[in-house]
Amino acid sequence: MGTAALLVIGLIVFVAIFAPWLAPFDPTEQTPSILRGPNGEHWFGTDNFGRDILSQIIHGARISLQVGVAAVTIGTVIGATLGIASGYLGGKLDLIVQRVMDAWMAFPGILLALAIMSVLGPGLVQTIIAVAITSVPLTNRIIRGSVLSIKRFDYIEAARTMGAINFRIMLRHVLPNTIAPLIVITTLALGRAILAEASLSFLGLGVPAPTPAWGRMLAGESRSYMMVAPWMMIWPGMAISLTVLAWNLLGDALRDVLDPRMRGR
Repeated sequence: MGTAALLVIGLIVFVAIFAPWLAPFDPTEQTPSILRGPNGEHWFGTDNFGRDILSQIIHGARISLQVGVAAVTIGTVIGATLGIASGYLGGKLDLIVQRVMDAWMAFPGILLALAIMSVLGPGLVQTIIAVAITSVPLTNRIIRGSVLSIKRFDYIEAARTMGAINFRIMLRHVLPNTIAPLIVITTLALGRAILAEASLSFLGLGVPAPTPAWGRMLAGESRSYMMVAPWMMIWPGMAISLTVLAWNLLGDALRDVLDPRMRGR
């Protein structure tokens, strides 16, 4: 399943990179071919403006991956940094950081993202910021838990005895041993980030029109024409579901591979 998920993700990344050459039409071009079902010219049909749905999905993959990768990278860096520092140093720093994370996690992720977007307004950068902020607490908690067990090992005490400062110990000895859970967290978070971006676009707070976005393809007119043109919702819905499922399966597979307790099963 992990291999199949990796192949699907590789295909989506390929499509996103080469979207201008793979898309058969301009995704924003309006034509007289309104509400045409899938046919030889328009494989996925057209919408109520005559735009080619396949071209919109191909270009929409770019937005989903841009938001997912950028948001998860920012959120992971912030969450992991705070998790390593609070877990290793402990004391008041750990107390303050974890209480902030408790308050942070008290808000559902999508509601927090909606609140941020309502303040910042729609846009690609704003969407990345909103999704990144929602991914910080979970990363922080998981990395902190790993650090609490790592800092009890003998090699940490040996480095401390030899006079290594805390920053060097965290950078040279603690961080490398958190890479495995960090990879798993990042992979799973990518699926959630793509789903969050689609949700914001569905609600009209994501990337503004006319930029193609999978979530916005499911909103507005698509719901109005659901009975007469179901392909307007089926194809973007399948794109979102397949992408999120592939990232989740890849994350589960990496967890099994990188966890020594799961090897050999």
